[in-house]
Amino acid sequence: MPSSQVELRDFQPQHDSLIAIDSDGCAFDTMEIKHKECFIPNIIKHWQLQAVSKYARAAAEFVNLYSRWRGVNRFPALIKTFDLLREWPDVLKRGIDIPEAGSLRRWIEGETKLGNPALEQEVEKSDDAVLKQALEWSKSVNVTIADMVHGVPPFPYLRETLEKISGWADIIVCSATPYEALRREWKEHDIARFTRVIAGQEMGSKKEHIHLASEGKYQGSRILMVGDAPGDLRAARANQAFFFPINPGQEENSWERFFREGTEKFKSGDYTAEYELELIREFEALLPETPPWKSG
Repeated sequence: MPSSQVELRDFQPQHDSLIAIDSDGCAFDTMEIKHKECFIPNIIKHWQLQAVSKYARAAAEFVNLYSRWRGVNRFPALIKTFDLLREWPDVLKRGIDIPEAGSLRRWIEGETKLGNPALEQEVEKSDDAVLKQALEWSKSVNVTIADMVHGVPPFPYLRETLEKISGWADIIVCSATPYEALRREWKEHDIARFTRVIAGQEMGSKKEHIHLASEGKYQGSRILMVGDAPGDLRAARANQAFFFPINPGQEENSWERFFREGTEKFKSGDYTAEYELELIREFEALLPETPPWKSG
């Protein structure tokens, strides 16, 4: 397993273009099953939220699937879920304590490699009870995903797109998912062979992935991020790269549009700011900031 960012930093271009692709919810239709069957049951179990389980489920689904926070790393997403629960009147009426998780918040603020290896190091150093609880939760999530998530194919037109662009662009997987899960899923469906690097949460943020892979190797106009979440857009912007959204709930149409139209525009140099803005407006309209129980 890659334990550092060296693989990203050291790989040499074979083409003049770099295309970074997110995995969960973008390449694979795995967001729903991972969050609804793996993440959320473990949140309820490990953080003792049984008494407000339906609210915890609603809050976690909103954060991770149906809002501007979609696709955020698991640890900040957990904190955002707690925050929504702490201000939800129906939850407060139940009289249970929602975790504040102060030490986890501080760790998130000071760490860029938000994965289990970095958290394990912090637990060994601090012996903090909340961090231990977060690590146990995160490990249980990974075990549940390994047991549960199999046989989920990539979205239609993803494979065809990889075959099409691999002849003229270097492809990297750019994800907040742990590396082992990414490697397993991309190899299971025989599409890892199209990629130069598979970068997961252990190798830093998506912003760092693109920066390390591209610095001094590609012009900004020849870098493109394909993703299904606002964090993917932010990672592209931080690197002066273009963005192509895979719209939540419209993934098949998005991949077909990218296959037939977006790839051609990017290859030819006709991927304009105006074209990108039209795509982003459609994308952002699908992901609200206010949860439905607040908006009425």
